[in-house]
Amino acid sequence: MRNIYTIGETVFDIIFKNSKPCDAKAGGAMLNTAVSLGRLDMTVSLISEYGKDKAGKLIDDFLISNGVNTKFIFKFSNGKTAISLAFLDDRNEAEYTFFKLYPKERLNIEFPQIKKNDIVLFGSFYSLSPEVREQVMRFIENARKAEAIIIYDPNIRKPHKDQIESLRKFIIRNISVSDIVRGSDEDFSVIFNINNPQSAYNKIRQFDCKNLIYTASDKGVFLFTPKIQKEYSVAKIKTVSTIGAGDNFNAGIIFSIIKNNILKSDLDNVNENILDDMISCGINFSADVCMSYENYISRKFANKTKSKFLLSTIESPSEHITLT
Repeated sequence: MRNIYTIGETVFDIIFKNSKPCDAKAGGAMLNTAVSLGRLDMTVSLISEYGKDKAGKLIDDFLISNGVNTKFIFKFSNGKTAISLAFLDDRNEAEYTFFKLYPKERLNIEFPQIKKNDIVLFGSFYSLSPEVREQVMRFIENARKAEAIIIYDPNIRKPHKDQIESLRKFIIRNISVSDIVRGSDEDFSVIFNINNPQSAYNKIRQFDCKNLIYTASDKGVFLFTPKIQKEYSVAKIKTVSTIGAGDNFNAGIIFSIIKNNILKSDLDNVNENILDDMISCGINFSADVCMSYENYISRKFANKTKSKFLLSTIESPSEHITLT
């Protein structure tokens, strides 16, 4: 059985619309991905940290109820669970204010033993934070040595623009250890002052990453691999909240990798039909999240997706899909 690990910051999100709080829930990019995969009955663990306070207890109970393994959570007493205030604008895109009171000791856990072809997702500002970067990168390097599939989501937004000169070398290192980068147009604009997908792919190839999925909101998705370059359109939807859109695109990618039994050795030669499925899953997962205040795919969507997956498994009972 292949394991999935997501590693990143956990926050308790309080969401505001028209200057009034409208919802509150467990959040954080890697948590959002993990919860969606948990709802799909994937074997997924979140590696993170939060307090032993009321917010932390709510998050812990929520993760367990959604099938996410919490064995690798550092639960601290000297500090508070991070709080995020998310203010939705007229386009239902969020601007954030964070309140953090972490203890001096951070992410003090025994990390999991990674196996070949496990999947590891990391990224966001958490992977650059000096307080935890050493632990995060040690884990990522061990995953790389074990021949896991490593996916990096920079998730760097405009508020980090003033820090980007000092952060860029760490971002480049993250790209260089990854098999797939799933980055947004805003990521590449902020990090490298790049504003088109081809230039973004040329940039990550400089750092030895061969596969890029470049998402550009309603302008489309652009896929680059050593053999295939392709553009995908995105259907117009009525957006309620964009919180978790990219995180769930990542969940769709990972779900497709598991569904199609894509191994690390396959990544440079995945056929076009399977790549189409991967991007389709990402787009559909992301769209479902945008149509509610949830940060994760709905249970209805998850159940429908699981049913389709089970049916396709029965119809095509092969252990491994041959890639060309």
